[in-house]
Amino acid sequence: MADIDARALDEVVAFTSDLIRIDTTNRGGGDCQERPAAEYAAGQLAGAGLEPTLLERSKGRTNVVARIEGTDPSADALLVHGHLDVVPAQAEDWTVHPFSGEIRDGVVWGRGAVDMKNMDAMILAVVRSWARAGVRPRRDLVVAFTADEEASAEDGSGFLADRHPGLFEGCTEGISESGAFTFHDGGGREIYPIAAGERGTAWLKLTAHGRAGHGSKVNHENAVTRLAAAITRIGEHDWPLRLTPTVRAALTELAALYGIDPDLDAADGIDGLLAKLGPAARLVEPVVRNSANPTMLNAGYKVNVIPGEAVAYVDGRCLPGGEDEFRTTLDRLTGPDVEWEFHHREVALQAPVDSPTYARMRAAVEEFAPEGHVVPYCMSGGTDAKQFSRLGITGYGFAPLKLPEGFDYQALFHGVDERVPVEALHFGVRVLDRFLRSA
Repeated sequence: MADIDARALDEVVAFTSDLIRIDTTNRGGGDCQERPAAEYAAGQLAGAGLEPTLLERSKGRTNVVARIEGTDPSADALLVHGHLDVVPAQAEDWTVHPFSGEIRDGVVWGRGAVDMKNMDAMILAVVRSWARAGVRPRRDLVVAFTADEEASAEDGSGFLADRHPGLFEGCTEGISESGAFTFHDGGGREIYPIAAGERGTAWLKLTAHGRAGHGSKVNHENAVTRLAAAITRIGEHDWPLRLTPTVRAALTELAALYGIDPDLDAADGIDGLLAKLGPAARLVEPVVRNSANPTMLNAGYKVNVIPGEAVAYVDGRCLPGGEDEFRTTLDRLTGPDVEWEFHHREVALQAPVDSPTYARMRAAVEEFAPEGHVVPYCMSGGTDAKQFSRLGITGYGFAPLKLPEGFDYQALFHGVDERVPVEALHFGVRVLDRFLRSA
């Protein structure tokens, strides 16, 4: 199997930098314009001999989809997708301008360097390299670059899944962000988690009603007080342990890596194991429970006026099978004086870790990082895989990067000074190429 060509190694760096320089900040509420980045990606795909389709639900919120025909028409198709939008960045907080795409000391800087214009660039570099070499995959590949992942996905993957399902005909599996990156455990081990699950999104709006009045008067029906009490209960709640198959597999493999013989079914078995894993516990600690974190408050309009209503928002996340528990718990924690509703809701996902596709992803990483240890994991947040699951597509997180010690990949997601090493991009494009050829 031939290696990817040298030009692809140059292109993946250039494409990452170019895409960062296209400001696709998604502030929510429809405030984003992905079209310039979509046109850039479509141009690179067209240069590889493909016929990309550009689609919009709202003006300027552009998605790109193209299909690469495989050699085996009987094989199921594979979806390879990445989003084009990024979260906001305050330039004054950064070492370099977040939309400079500057390449300094072997590192590409800017918003989207890891989330996820790096993966978008890898996809483009691999596809163009194949076109130059006349390579065709075994199964059809559907390549999609989406809008609006950093908000509701209504203009992106949700729109594509609901309105253009025919573009994904035959797709049974997909890969996208947040997997196959280097996690350094501080003890010399390199761990490569490949995502095979996601917690469900349960963003909530809480509303407390009360009796409006003068701030100097006694008021036992204060909406702010009622809301504050409810969100305090939510923020301090200890959610019970809930072990899904993906997380069980992750804990089992991590325990074996560290020579631990755990009893995952014992009352304190999981927490006991997490305590022994050291820094590696970060890979699983957020996903052994449901969670709910208060994030926004809105109440009142004058310091001496007690408002009749107060509103809060909570970032809730549910593990597969955990939604009934989540609803019952929120009913109890909010109490009789506070109403709650879903502000945004998406399903939890699980993918098999014993599938041929997972085995091929593992093999591709191990070929280029033989010193690494591949483990399955469940993402604490969510991706476009949720929307594409409506089409029966099983999603994995596989955006490979080999990162140096001290480079905290997870902290850079939505963080200040987001950046990616050039060598990490080279590793990623090689691994992605190898996996997609074998998939």
